[in-house]
Amino acid sequence: MRESGPKAIPTLALLAGGLATRLRPITAKIPKSMVRVAGKPFIEHQLRVLVREGVNDIVICAGHLDEQIMEFVGDGAKYGCRVRFSSDGDRPLGTGGALRRALPLLGDHFMVMYGDSYLDTDFRCVSEAFRSTGLPALMTVFRNEGRFDASNVEFAAGRIIRYDKIDRTPTMQFIDYGLTVLRATILEAQPQNVAFDLADLYSDLAVRQMLAGYEVLQRFYEIGSPGGLAETDSHLRSLARADLKSK
Repeated sequence: MRESGPKAIPTLALLAGGLATRLRPITAKIPKSMVRVAGKPFIEHQLRVLVREGVNDIVICAGHLDEQIMEFVGDGAKYGCRVRFSSDGDRPLGTGGALRRALPLLGDHFMVMYGDSYLDTDFRCVSEAFRSTGLPALMTVFRNEGRFDASNVEFAAGRIIRYDKIDRTPTMQFIDYGLTVLRATILEAQPQNVAFDLADLYSDLAVRQMLAGYEVLQRFYEIGSPGGLAETDSHLRSLARADLKSK
């Protein structure tokens, strides 16, 4: 099932451990990954598009109500991939801490995707772009110009010049697309079982000129907010209708 060799797409870590407070009360009793979108739990849509794009080895970093995700997804065989789980344990570890905990499952480099993102893009091209940079990290970006959320990235000549989710500037015309590639060494220096946010790590890498950038031309969809959830539901329903018409 899993490809091997220098051109294979690496393992992907899917960050699905957040509390999803912006979607309450929907997420009071179910994790965000299990929220129904276009008639199915959102994680099913994610896994199907990942497998379609050749991502066959997935580690789900889970936390809040993670047993529901584990029961639904299983080992991934029904989707045509291998799925393993890394759980936060007794307390939330944040995106960075969860990824640090999962390192033994991820290999020397790996992809990272947010658990509330639906990304219809070429994952192989992203993987190959990372290999060509020689840098330890690559962030995909989209020329947002304030359209879908607040832009938070200054990007030029294949490098992330600045990344900041709080202190934004007019020079930030791009937004973090929601997919990165990292070498394990970037996280090995971080303490284990300590909560931290990947955004802080990315900001530091940009300052140190260690974060490559790759522009994606297709827009992203997300379910992190009620508005994003409604828009993604509509988009996926339209894709399903188009698929039925083509058969």
